[in-house]
Amino acid sequence: MPQSVRLHVHITTLPGRGQEQLDAYERLAPLVRAEEGCLQYDLHRVVGDPDRFVLTELWASRGALAAHDATPHMVAADAAGPAFRAGPAQVIEIEAEPTA
Repeated sequence: MPQSVRLHVHITTLPGRGQEQLDAYERLAPLVRAEEGCLQYDLHRVVGDPDRFVLTELWASRGALAAHDATPHMVAADAAGPAFRAGPAQVIEIEAEPTA
């Protein structure tokens, strides 16, 4: 059985441009959640900073994540991000299952 993949993606927008990140996510989320293997795709704003976000993703397998990264909507989103983001997102892979 393939092992799931959990990501926390840290996103910072240019000052005052956080709403553009929210708008982009609202357009993208239904498409991503409909992808095969997407188990979770949720964006959260950092408390006290309207220009910082954490995106939590859970994928059924590395193959599902790789397919996600190659979808037309993700390619387009990656191309549009620099217009309002302060820099590249920081992608952190964490253990998919809690450790004792």
